[in-house]
Amino acid sequence: MATPILGAVLLAAGVMASPVPSQAPEGYPLIVDQNGYQTAPYHGPYTGTPTTTGAVKAPTTLAASIEPKPPNPTATYYNSDGVPKDPMPAPYTPAGGLGTNGTEPRYMVESDFDFESIALGLYQEWIELDLFHDGLARFSDEEFKEAGLGPEARALIEFMAEQEAGHATLLTNMLGEAAPKQCVYNYPYKTVREWVDFNQRLTRYGESGVWGFISHLDSREVANLLSLSISTEARQQLIFRQMSGLTPMDVWFENGWPQSWAWTMLSQYISYCPEGTTRLAWQNFPTLRILNNPNINRISPDQTPNDGSETVGDRITDPSVSDIPDEESCLHNNETGKDCTPAIARNRTEPLSYPGKQVFLQWDSPGQAVGPNNSYVTSTTAETPKFVGWSSQLNLTYSPLTITGENTGYTYQPEGYVYGKDGIINGTMAVVLTDLDLFVTPFNLTQLNPHIVALGMYMAG
Repeated sequence: MATPILGAVLLAAGVMASPVPSQAPEGYPLIVDQNGYQTAPYHGPYTGTPTTTGAVKAPTTLAASIEPKPPNPTATYYNSDGVPKDPMPAPYTPAGGLGTNGTEPRYMVESDFDFESIALGLYQEWIELDLFHDGLARFSDEEFKEAGLGPEARALIEFMAEQEAGHATLLTNMLGEAAPKQCVYNYPYKTVREWVDFNQRLTRYGESGVWGFISHLDSREVANLLSLSISTEARQQLIFRQMSGLTPMDVWFENGWPQSWAWTMLSQYISYCPEGTTRLAWQNFPTLRILNNPNINRISPDQTPNDGSETVGDRITDPSVSDIPDEESCLHNNETGKDCTPAIARNRTEPLSYPGKQVFLQWDSPGQAVGPNNSYVTSTTAETPKFVGWSSQLNLTYSPLTITGENTGYTYQPEGYVYGKDGIINGTMAVVLTDLDLFVTPFNLTQLNPHIVALGMYMAG
């Protein structure tokens, strides 16, 4: 019989985490549909009055932002000839590395930063567990068939839901008794096609949100186990892109996002949580809507109207509408380059977007009640927006913003390359409105947060 990897460590720390609950939050037990899939009986907006508002805060905040500094003075190692420079602590063991000195691993968070980051990850695992089950329970075999997905695809998605149960257990164990519980959610889709599209967007910020913080965790042990789950998340995102008729691999480098970006996108779909659920410290940014976000269901995505009418709702990662005229739809189109029926790979004759495309924008003012129990409030410390930041691959690329009215404007998709012919902008990606074009890199992207006016998601490819 296999021994749980964390059992002895948790007992030694005086903590034994609960297993994945067999039912939803108190008062909302899971139901089982005719196919045996579990889902919550309610998926809708919160209708009560929040008893607390705002992100959780520490007793003291030291500064309004973290000032940029020069490189760490200890970052001096350089090897020009490829020969080890320092004595080896053991045979075939080069000097250096973290967590390599023989100490027993402790698979528990080691700082407030660790706790808040892993708690965010657990919120993500819980919504994925519910979301995958909900679509399987909500839609019939015939509806799945119409979307180009058969029983084997349904079985694969059910397996992915089971993966989320394992991921939730892992993260719960690493957090201990204060780990967040599963909540009740409010989803935007009305067809299988829209559900799958929503899945590929949600797994994008689930994956990118972890890539953004995993290398900053104080606990190397926690980061190690988290990497084993997020690599699975990456496969899920790829599979949902295939089920959406999109190319599965669209970039050379996956982009990492700060925790507040992921929490802003995720929190909009949480209706309410059980009393006492652990709250998060991350910021909720105002919503940025891309009014002509390319509709993935169109043969010609550039024909997506500029008024936002082909997005299912007005939240950041809401999917494209699927009920467009048959002659304009790429679903079940047998012509090569125009077919977006689920497949291992698809190439479009007309891309979803392209350099120079005019992108129309609309954004909310801060102060909106969002998230579980409407108890979080959107905020920004930025001034008047001047730029659009495109976060993709290894780059944060800016384009000028032209303001056309109150909280409306446009920009043009920038062009350029990472290496060779690898375009800097592609895939399911984050976009931000900023008040300056601050230079940031993948490792310090959070430096941009104080300058973000609003946050959105763009379907670049």
